[in-house]
Amino acid sequence: MVQSTFLFCKMKKEALTMEFAEKYRTVPLDTRFTNTNQTRNCHQNFLDFQRCSNVRGEDYEACQYFKRVYKIICPNAWIEKWDEQIANNTFAGRI
Repeated sequence: MVQSTFLFCKMKKEALTMEFAEKYRTVPLDTRFTNTNQTRNCHQNFLDFQRCSNVRGEDYEACQYFKRVYKIICPNAWIEKWDEQIANNTFAGRI
């Protein structure tokens, strides 16, 4: 009985760990941005997503990668501000 309870707990823990790993992934290393300050990395991935979605469409797999990265790295306030600037045609970056 104790062994089956232990086995059940172990299986449940493994399932939760896999679920957590699928839901919360970190951004892979980008050798262009090796310093701890990730501001440029954030901005570059935002630009890459905008360019990719303009050419391929937002649902393209590579575009989704850029979106996932900038959503993880960038502060939400920056994203909202940039989206607003794009909507108003006042965004300073080249898209």
